[in-house]
Amino acid sequence: MKTLPMAERYNAKESEPHWQAVWAERDLFRTRNDDPRPTYYVLEMFPYPSGRIHMGHVRNYAMGDVVARYKRAKGFNVLHPMGWDAFGLPAENAAMERKINPRDWTYANIATMRSQLQAMGLSLDWSREIATCDPSYYKHQQRMFLDFLKAGLVARRTAKVNWDPVDHTVLANEQVIDGRGWRSGALVEQRELTQWFFKITDYAQDLNDRLDGLERWPEKVRLMQKNWIGRSEGLEVRFALASPPAGVAPDVKVYTTRPDTLFGAKFLAIAADHPLAASVAATQPALQDFIAACHRMGTAQEAIDTAEKLGFDTGLRVRHPFDPSWLLPVYVANFVLMEYGTGAVFGCPAHDQRDLDFTNKYGLGNTPVVCPPGQDPATFTITDTAYEGDGRMINSRFLDGMTSQEAFEAVAARLEAERLGDAPVARRRVQFRLRDWGISRQRYWGCPIPVIHCESCGVVPVPVEDLPVKLPENVSFDQPGNPLERDAAWRNVPCPSCGAPAKRETDTMDTFVDSSWYFARFTAPWLEDAPTDPATADRWLPVDQYIGGIEHAILHLLYSRFFARAMRRAGWGGAEEPFAGLFTQGMVVHETYKDAAGGWVQPAEVRITVEDGERRAFHVKTAEPVTIGAIEKMSKSKRNVVDPDDIIASYGADTARWFMLSDSPPERDVIWTEDGVQGASRFVQRVWRLVNEIAARAETSGDATADLALRKAAHKALAAVGEDIERLRFNRCVAHIYELANTLQDALAGQATLSRPALLEAGTILVQLLAPMMPHLAESAWAVLEQPGLVAEAAWPEVERDLLVEDSMTLPVQVNGKKRADVTVPREADAAFVEAAVLALEAVQRALDGKAPRKVIVVPQRIVNVVA
Repeated sequence: MKTLPMAERYNAKESEPHWQAVWAERDLFRTRNDDPRPTYYVLEMFPYPSGRIHMGHVRNYAMGDVVARYKRAKGFNVLHPMGWDAFGLPAENAAMERKINPRDWTYANIATMRSQLQAMGLSLDWSREIATCDPSYYKHQQRMFLDFLKAGLVARRTAKVNWDPVDHTVLANEQVIDGRGWRSGALVEQRELTQWFFKITDYAQDLNDRLDGLERWPEKVRLMQKNWIGRSEGLEVRFALASPPAGVAPDVKVYTTRPDTLFGAKFLAIAADHPLAASVAATQPALQDFIAACHRMGTAQEAIDTAEKLGFDTGLRVRHPFDPSWLLPVYVANFVLMEYGTGAVFGCPAHDQRDLDFTNKYGLGNTPVVCPPGQDPATFTITDTAYEGDGRMINSRFLDGMTSQEAFEAVAARLEAERLGDAPVARRRVQFRLRDWGISRQRYWGCPIPVIHCESCGVVPVPVEDLPVKLPENVSFDQPGNPLERDAAWRNVPCPSCGAPAKRETDTMDTFVDSSWYFARFTAPWLEDAPTDPATADRWLPVDQYIGGIEHAILHLLYSRFFARAMRRAGWGGAEEPFAGLFTQGMVVHETYKDAAGGWVQPAEVRITVEDGERRAFHVKTAEPVTIGAIEKMSKSKRNVVDPDDIIASYGADTARWFMLSDSPPERDVIWTEDGVQGASRFVQRVWRLVNEIAARAETSGDATADLALRKAAHKALAAVGEDIERLRFNRCVAHIYELANTLQDALAGQATLSRPALLEAGTILVQLLAPMMPHLAESAWAVLEQPGLVAEAAWPEVERDLLVEDSMTLPVQVNGKKRADVTVPREADAAFVEAAVLALEAVQRALDGKAPRKVIVVPQRIVNVVA
């Protein structure tokens, strides 16, 4: 193995490419499935190949690499792969703008980003690299679609969707912002389209229940998923129409989780798509216009919740379930969706803020029926703020005086026993907010859905032996819409069943499908005939540590959890939960800068000065003043982006990695500063000097006390860093390493003679602690210390537990319950020795004022109490 010549200063530009070449030559990070050692699977959420990596990528992958390198050193067979989430609308838009095929744009970006990631020195198994846009990957995705279809987990039905009239595609609720498409900005329309769905609701209860067992997931993420699944227990209540229009049902079904508040009802609200709304609108043009306005809102719950609450009085009335003479007006309302519950709600404004805002707008009033604890029922009123908690029932006839839960049970029992027509007035029901996953997208750059439509045979699955259904290469983007619709040669095919002329499905899959099973494919990505090898998947899964952004806390993770279950049902193995441990790292943020004209300025174009304690900014080229703005997430739009290539070229990858790991707790945002990077760079040089000085020491013996103190410091750091890597507390690891480096530096500069063995042990421990974080520097330092092989292959040092035991301990001393001092005594000292040491303390003598203590109580290894 070639090594670099020793230099006075560490040269990252030479060192980093050298060691990367050595690792590659030895194929050091290739994982073998037949390795008998215990497995450990660490995975960072794979990137979209948008063009270049950003500092968020550096932070994310540096964290995962620390875990991978540490676990490898601890004797695990580590799987640490990389791939590309490569399908999606950005590539298609880029193709339209640049007049190129999305494939060319995507693969060019992959090549660029791969070289950038490799320059970071990540210990990735590149032999398992996958790209979701490659037919060798989506072939198996199509196979699983067919398996899921056979297993009853796929459905095709007409559904209301958000339609972008400019991008000509369906948008998920999250892609509708203020009623407009997230990319085009066009007003979204609601359309009825025939869509393909994965039946995720089949697992709604299981997905909800098993969240409690994901103990190594952030509590915030588990709560977000629980809220998204939205399990609730309530009552479905039938409200009889007073004068039902011809041809409609005689009652309206309402699902409610608060039947205890029925006596506070002031109105009934139905969705714009409710059959009753359509019947009434047939003769009311004004209602037709209102329904059209509701459709323009899209179907996103957040948009509906924040919009002004609007309604249209249909003129219809329903009878209260407990009092036929009590009539409630029926409104079509913009805050009720047909997809949730029954598409109808009863409004109790005193105890629901949304209902209160509505009734205050339309003058319907409110009647409090739940009195909060501590309030006087006679004077309790509601004006602008609803009371949504529990309490005692008031103004509720036979329910008065009951608790909310007692009232729930009483209402349920009575209405379940009463009849409306030939059915009970109410029935208990468990409801989920979760809806089936609509996967149809009217775009080209996605995984084709492998079915064929035949007039005689209907929907016919593509035979497995004909997979993959490949995307056509020569397509045109010169007009809006899906190019697959216009490609007759690709679309027109014979029916696999009867041979008659038929047509391919032109919808492609939602790109969330691509990322919902890649973790399983990584376990055996070379398989040609199957998505996974079940036995291999069973061995590797679940992923031991998954790392990625909080923005994927709901959809990606929920869909992956569904896929894990569906794959097991289809016989493809793996764990029911895909990720045993989840960590969501913070973002990388930076100051923003604006020039005099209000334009955004890049950090690289800004020079910062400090005058009289005040930071000022100037443009590098023009020297004109630049305004320093808020610290925000790095984004291209505000130009506060730092290019990782620039940092690596100036300081080296290790410096970038070290700063990203050291600046703040990993779950919080990290503020990128030039001072911080320069500090990390200085530490690199400091370590290099320390290692070279240790290598130059030749003393075979030294001061036994000094040697022991150094060994204790080294093993204390070793134990602490190992523990904190296990807990992903990387900034604390950095602090322990700094402390050991300081101890080594002080020891080398001190008066006591240190033996070479003690110095070498401490030095090699320091290098091994650095190796997961700054692997290139560690390799160079390992070579300087003349250690065998590569540090990347070395076993993690064993902690000598005896060296962690302190010879002395410090105890707090109280006199009459008030702390007066601390006393340091040998750890094995008996009570008499401790008592004598305490009474000799000047602070204790002053407190006793020359008197003998009445009692001295020594709590072993905890505290000493003196009673005067």
